[in-house]
Order: sequence, then C-alpha cells, then structure tokens
Amino acid sequence: MSNGNGNVSHLNVTAEHAPVTFERPYRLDTDQFIEKPFVARASYAPSVEHPSGTVPYARKHKDWSVMQQHVMFWDRDGDGEIWPLDTFIGFRELGFNILFCLFAVFVINGTFSFPSRLAHSYLPDPFFRVYVSGIHKDKHGSDTGVYDNEGRFIPSRFEDIFTKYASATEPNLTTPATSLNLREVYNMTAGQRLAVDPFGWGAAIFEWSTTCLLIQKDGRVEKDDLRRLYDGSLFYEIRGRRQSGEGWNKGWGLGGDGFIGGEKVLPFGL
Repeated sequence: MSNGNGNVSHLNVTAEHAPVTFERPYRLDTDQFIEKPFVARASYAPSVEHPSGTVPYARKHKDWSVMQQHVMFWDRDGDGEIWPLDTFIGFRELGFNILFCLFAVFVINGTFSFPSRLAHSYLPDPFFRVYVSGIHKDKHGSDTGVYDNEGRFIPSRFEDIFTKYASATEPNLTTPATSLNLREVYNMTAGQRLAVDPFGWGAAIFEWSTTCLLIQKDGRVEKDDLRRLYDGSLFYEIRGRRQSGEGWNKGWGLGGDGFIGGEKVLPFGL
C-alpha cells in the first residue's frame, strides 16, 4: 500500500521530531514501474515515464556510463579529452553567448580537469583537459545523488527529486509532479547542501543555474528534459534544432543568439 509521496504503512520513513522527513518524502512506488530502481544503471537513464531510458541513444552509447554520456557532447572528436575550446564551442552550439561560454570554460576546465586526470596521472594537465574516462572523479558533494561514485544513474534518486522538492500535481495531491518551478529548484540545491562543502555548493549553483537557463519553460523545468540532460541526449537535440533553423523554444535570453532561447528576460541579458 503506497502512493508516490511515500505513505507506506509498514515502512518507517518519517519521524515526528524531524519535520524535514515529512517535508521531503521518498517516492516508494518506483518499483512498480522500474525493476529494482535503487540499483544504479550503468548506461541508460530510466524514469517512471521512460523505464527503458532514451532507447536509441542508450543503445548507441551502451559501452559508456551515463555520466560519460552526459559530457560526450563536448568531446567533439571522440578522443576522450574535452579541451577548453571544446567546452567553449559546445556551449556556443547550445546557444549561450560568448561571455557565458568563457565563464563555463573557466569553471568546468579550471576545476574539473584535475580530478578527471587522476585516472591517468597525479600531475595536473597543463592544457586543462577534462578526461571522459575519469569523469566519475568529478562527482562532487551537495549534489542530488542521481549519479553514483562510478558515474552510473540511480533511478530512485532521480524520482525522489520530484517527491521531495516539487509540488504535487493537482487535483490528486498524492501524484508527484513532473516539473519543478524555479523556487523548487533553489530549494533543492539548498536542501542538498552538505556541511563544510563550499566547492559542492558552488558547483551545484552553477550546474542548476545553467540548467534553468537552458531548459526552463514558463518558469518550470520539465522532468523528462532533466532526465535527458542527465544522459546527455538533450544536448544533441538542442544543437540539431538550432542548426536546422527550427530553434530551441526553451530557456531564457534576449532572443535570437543574444543569450539563449527566444524568451526575453532582462536580468539574464544585462
């Protein structure tokens, strides 16, 4: 006996003197849709709505972890190394302006190069390359826990994002929402913060701010867009739409190629 927000008679998931356990329930019916959802998937990213993940994409990249798939968009020549120029061009192809792309290079290659390098050497890379083979070493604290320490995807952790931080879908208040508004995204980053982890706090803020800039629509981040962002398939779709002239109709910006998307929102264009 369960609902999406975790009310199960024989499981003790809340404590009276710990109100946060009521505010952030687990989703306990995930196993009705995904077999053993607590077991991390190495090469595909399932959800309740898509239990087989992004099927054609996952088949194509079946020999790569989900976290590796997440960054492969920036490995333009497939050599397993993401140079600063690769990062810059990749963000430009997603529609970000030059200043943001330079900032992304500074943050991503400046901070994530050395951890990913540890799979090859204890010496920092003089070119600040990010290594796809060691990308799991770039997992940081204060994150959602959707990726495990080896770069696999944990379905139950992904579903818990929405039961813990998203408002229930109307009119059935027990049905988990399939999107997050921007305040809920902020509450999530705040709720996942760990003590004495300034790097993790900053990384989470950068990652989720970039996510909102890229995929929000009418102030909400859709669940399946987020799932496909985790496995990296969404990046290829966005680039394809932009290159075809169809355009990407989500995100924030000044319209055209001013920042990203077609919606004009001044605070992000100043």
